[in-house]
Amino acid sequence: MFNRMAGRRETCLTLIGFILTYLKMVASLKSAPEIPTIDQAYSKISNSITVEWATVPGATSYLLTAEDGDTVIETMVANSPGTVTGLKAATLYEITIRSISAAGRSQASLPKQAKTVLAAPILEVSSPSSDSILVQWEAVYMAIGFSVSIMQANGLGSIWKENTTNTSLTFTSLEAGTLYTVKAYAWNANGIPGDDSTCNQRTSPQAPANIQVSFDSGALKASFSWAPAEGAFNYTVMALSDSSELTCSTTLSSCTISSLQCGTEYLISVLASNDAGSSKSSSAVTLKTVACAPGRVMIQEDPPGHLSVTWSNVDLGDYYVAFVKSDDGLEVHCNTSLTQCNFLSECGFTYFISVFAYNKAGQSPLGDIFNYTTAPCCPSDINAVLVSSDRVEIVWSPVRGAELYETKAVDGYNVVECNDTAPACTLSALECDTKYNITVYSFSEVRGSNMSCTPQFITTAPCSPEIKNVSRDAFSMINVHWRSTNDVATYTVTAQGEKGLYQCSSVGESCTMGGLPCGSVFSVTAVAETQAGRSLPSYSVPLETAPCCPTGLTVTQITQSVINVSWTIGTVAQTHVAVLESHTGQSKCHTHQNHCLLGCITCGINYTVTLKAISTTGLAADCSSQSYFSSACCPLGVKLYRLGPNGIRIYWQASRGSANYSTDLYGSKGIFTCTPSAGLSFCDVAEIPCGDVYTVMVSPVAETGLKLTFCPKKIYSVTCSGSTLGMVIYRGKRNEE
Repeated sequence: MFNRMAGRRETCLTLIGFILTYLKMVASLKSAPEIPTIDQAYSKISNSITVEWATVPGATSYLLTAEDGDTVIETMVANSPGTVTGLKAATLYEITIRSISAAGRSQASLPKQAKTVLAAPILEVSSPSSDSILVQWEAVYMAIGFSVSIMQANGLGSIWKENTTNTSLTFTSLEAGTLYTVKAYAWNANGIPGDDSTCNQRTSPQAPANIQVSFDSGALKASFSWAPAEGAFNYTVMALSDSSELTCSTTLSSCTISSLQCGTEYLISVLASNDAGSSKSSSAVTLKTVACAPGRVMIQEDPPGHLSVTWSNVDLGDYYVAFVKSDDGLEVHCNTSLTQCNFLSECGFTYFISVFAYNKAGQSPLGDIFNYTTAPCCPSDINAVLVSSDRVEIVWSPVRGAELYETKAVDGYNVVECNDTAPACTLSALECDTKYNITVYSFSEVRGSNMSCTPQFITTAPCSPEIKNVSRDAFSMINVHWRSTNDVATYTVTAQGEKGLYQCSSVGESCTMGGLPCGSVFSVTAVAETQAGRSLPSYSVPLETAPCCPTGLTVTQITQSVINVSWTIGTVAQTHVAVLESHTGQSKCHTHQNHCLLGCITCGINYTVTLKAISTTGLAADCSSQSYFSSACCPLGVKLYRLGPNGIRIYWQASRGSANYSTDLYGSKGIFTCTPSAGLSFCDVAEIPCGDVYTVMVSPVAETGLKLTFCPKKIYSVTCSGSTLGMVIYRGKRNEE
């Protein structure tokens, strides 16, 4: 029921639409312009058809319609002719036209059939070689053949045209690097040509010629140049070796390739290129770079003073040059085709060594620079500036290459060392009188010690002697005895004091010196001396000489039994001892003064007087002695007798022994003296005033004529009473104060 109602409704709608269309057509017939008539329709381009018709009065525009059964394409045009575009190539279309005015549009004209021409082939153009162009295209619908033409784009030259049923064509014998214009179209079975296709194509350039190579051995780069190729936009230089390929590109006619490898042979070729492609490679040119720097360089110094430099062989090396430069700037070299060179070397130098390989390209790059430092030189002018018993000071001139000096002193078992950067050394704590083997080794941090330095023998100064005894003999000679451990030495003993210096020498262990001044204090030392030097002085021993003997020894008889011994005090003596000695006995005194009284002297005896000087330390000097004869004894029994009116005889009794006497009478009226003849014991005074009191003294006379005055004196009174021989009255002895 429902389906039946739906069908009726569709029928009703269709009927209504038909009625409306009909009414519209009726209305348009009453106002639309005339229907145009197509004169002709043709196609010149594969996507359009051109239509020509007679103009319709009142029409303001026209609607062209093209139908191929599948599609309808409409185009509004203003007047004839008009072109429908957007069509398919090689397709038959039914063309109609309607005129349009303000009142409406006309009915479609009678249809006219027209077919679009063939489509233009889509070209693919390339230049496989510098003298050819290959043109390729895909098949064109409804095409049975193709026409292809070529000419230079600048219009010069001829035009080549070829027909073909293929889809490719090659033009040859063209100019290299030249821009050509290629034109192609297809035709159908009726011979009607289709659209043409035009494109430009340049031929590839020819390979560059006249290639020049310039090699920079220092920078390991090469510069290349060539004659420019026609039509070339770019150039590419290729350097090909067994292990690498290097290139450089340029728009110019020269190029540089850097970072070439040493010891390598390259094949050099140049390609020219443009938008068409590249030329063939040019004829290859061979480039041999410089050899690489020799490796595995070894340096040996054997024997000292000779350097041997060896290295490994390198590719492309024709010969080698080894350079050796010392740190003072001097450089030597050797050329060789071998892999070894020998050089002379000196101690204390650092040598900088480099080895280069050479070939026609030049010198190899700088390889590693090796340095070799020879052992420092040995000091040769070692001088001992001070040699003592336990110390040796040595100096030397600085030597090349030495940073430190090692000094060793060896005496067989013991070793004494000192290390210093200065060219001097003091070896201490050595044994005296010992022969040392002293060697100064030079040292550098790089090479160590030079152990080939020559030793020098130095003997230390002798040992100091030890004074054992200082003695004095009877002749005032000083004997010095010592002890020493030296093998052979000369010993010098020195006594030094305020009064001078005295010495004696000996190769033994004692010596004697004399002539030392009295009353002096000396310091006695002993020194040993050998060719090696002098020892230190021994410890000093004090020496005191005997005090000096006094001078001016004088003996004076004071009384008959007492004498006075006096002298001038000598140097250093503190006390003196005076001794008076005879066969009868000895008398002695010890005093710190310069005189001494000795009693109990026997008159008329020969004595020996000696004096001894004693120092504060008790050292005594026996001074020289002298004889002294004591005075004669005083006479006894002195009496006076009158001899006439004015004469007096003095009489006495002589003592033992013979002696000379002198008689003196002292009165107020004068002194009267008489001397008896030898052997007599009296003497006379011829004229003497009487009436006076006289003091009478009879004195012994010494051998020197000195009258001794210590005998007792007597007083007598001489009267003048009437007789010729007056009385002489004894008044007694006179006391003397």
